[in-house]
Amino acid sequence: MDAEACLPAQALAPRLAPWILMYHSVADEAEDPYLLTVSPERFAEQMDWLYRSGRRGVSVRELLAAQARGRESKLVGLTFDDGYADFARHAVPVLRDHGFTATAYVLPDLLGACNHWDSEGPRKQLLTAQQVVELAESGWEIGSHGLGHRALAGLAPDELERQTRESRRALEDLVAGPVSGFCYPYGAVDLPAARAVRDAGYDYACAIDHSSLTGRHALPRSYVGDRDGAWRLRAKHGRHRWREAVTGLRWAPPRTAAGERP
Repeated sequence: MDAEACLPAQALAPRLAPWILMYHSVADEAEDPYLLTVSPERFAEQMDWLYRSGRRGVSVRELLAAQARGRESKLVGLTFDDGYADFARHAVPVLRDHGFTATAYVLPDLLGACNHWDSEGPRKQLLTAQQVVELAESGWEIGSHGLGHRALAGLAPDELERQTRESRRALEDLVAGPVSGFCYPYGAVDLPAARAVRDAGYDYACAIDHSSLTGRHALPRSYVGDRDGAWRLRAKHGRHRWREAVTGLRWAPPRTAAGERP
């Protein structure tokens, strides 16, 4: 076993996380039992607020590259889970109008299918393989969401490897380029899953909540729903900053009696 595999969870990626928003579907739906759909009108309002507040929405790939240069302060990561076809139809035009970019996490085993994993609510069409290729060619970041929307936490090692390595390989073959980002289905992540994602060669991975795993391969995100106007988005940014401060204090090495870091 290599030395890194023996490190505590925090050592997977010690840098604190920038602000990343988590979207799923952008559409008009009469029913939304899982609260995963934002109407096109509300989505446009949310992007307008980001723009007017001096922020720019970017893909996670671009966000982390900016963070490495110390230039992420006015950037916000925009992520879209599950690879719904309405990302191309409703979200992309609004993002382009604002000069924003984003990341779409897709399921290579389900391209062109629908969200069968949701037992209630409307059936939603997923992006086709051709749409994914076109998005990638237009500069949108394509990331993996596993093969078929299966939660990774608790899976056996061989299945973890299959879900992470094979989904990356399939998407890289499809878009003829690197796929460096992963997003945990349902946000479910444990230490073996985070290590499997890292070992599969992903540069980063998105989770949902802050936890002991928070870091490069378990980046926390702020959920965005149809009720989120400007005030609620400001509050969510403040909550993210507070949680980051708490996380930073938790990870900080203890002070010596003289008040210095050992």
